Amino acid sequence: MLPRNFTEEQVMFRTAYRKFLEQEIAPHIEDWREQGIVDREAFQRAGKQGFLMIWPDEQYGGMGDRDFRFEQIIIEETSRVYAGDWANTLHSRLVGPYIDRFGNDEQKARFLPKCVSGETILAIAMTEPDAGSDLAGMRASAKDKGDHWLLNGTKTYITNGINSDVVIVAAKTDPENNPHAVGLFLVERGMEGFERGRNLKKMGMKAQDTAELFFTDVRVPKENVLGDPSHGFIYLMQGLAEERLIGACGFLSGAHKAFEVTREFTQQRKVFGKPLSKMQNTEFKMADLRTELDVAQAYVDQCVAAHNQGALTSEDAAKAKLFTSELLCKMVDEGVQLHGGAGYMDEYPISRMYTDARITRIFAGSSEIMKLIIGRDLYSDKFTSFFE
Repeated sequence: MLPRNFTEEQVMFRTAYRKFLEQEIAPHIEDWREQGIVDREAFQRAGKQGFLMIWPDEQYGGMGDRDFRFEQIIIEETSRVYAGDWANTLHSRLVGPYIDRFGNDEQKARFLPKCVSGETILAIAMTEPDAGSDLAGMRASAKDKGDHWLLNGTKTYITNGINSDVVIVAAKTDPENNPHAVGLFLVERGMEGFERGRNLKKMGMKAQDTAELFFTDVRVPKENVLGDPSHGFIYLMQGLAEERLIGACGFLSGAHKAFEVTREFTQQRKVFGKPLSKMQNTEFKMADLRTELDVAQAYVDQCVAAHNQGALTSEDAAKAKLFTSELLCKMVDEGVQLHGGAGYMDEYPISRMYTDARITRIFAGSSEIMKLIIGRDLYSDKFTSFFE
């Protein structure tokens, strides 16, 4: 692999975070998968040691360093110990920044410190039973009642849905006159009319609590609205590039882990009297996969650099998300195949990786949606020739 660009401080951070994971997270993963939810204490333990939210300013308890590479390290190391079920990055770097970007000073002071410490767990609720990638089909609505908003609707497939203390809920604010007017509402645990459904049973990501959320005449105070209550759709679009970059980093690190697990197994497994790794078919398959992984890593690292400079476009992020999610699924499929019958047994990590990986081609925008985004850009006036 080509050399990667991390600062000395970030290398030290990786070492410290790896130790934290090995001591505080990895020993509990199997229990969390069995119970279908991560213990809330995991967020608090990470927050106590400064590993939950890096970017908030020091006045809110963070390091005040917005370099995305810190989160990239967190994502990669979390994959290393099979803890991708733990939705710490969704809390820290996907949901939290909405409060930072669009919240006022009072909202930041009220919410961010406890988010940094892990006392408050975050979620975001966009998806509905009939509105996934197509946010325009959203039916949840909020009506302005003067001193508060009255929120009604149903959301589903919400990560951290059970654990969350604050949920950013997207709802239409003028469906009759302006169907694109959407508000982002901070709904807190215990608000009357806010109820959680079941912790949904899933194919993979067993420790990640994923739930249905119900809002029936929830009175949301005006001070719990992020920014302009008609600009939520714009706000969501602004966060999509980073969301897809988060996904790409996670998918690719998961693929690297699956590769290493498969490499180790093929060295141990004997076929016709010699290790499977000595078979030319195995060497060729693994050589192809390693090449794709390394090329993808170079692109993702470049996307991270562009994001740090404020130059990552939604189209380039979509390419990263599309390619890495498809590559992860290819890697785990080949990994199961090279494991043979053992690959189908849940006691082998590759089996879990296979089922966990399948969702990656769907969430944060399906592969088909990514292709639409990329394809439309190719045939738009913004297209730039490689040779210009």
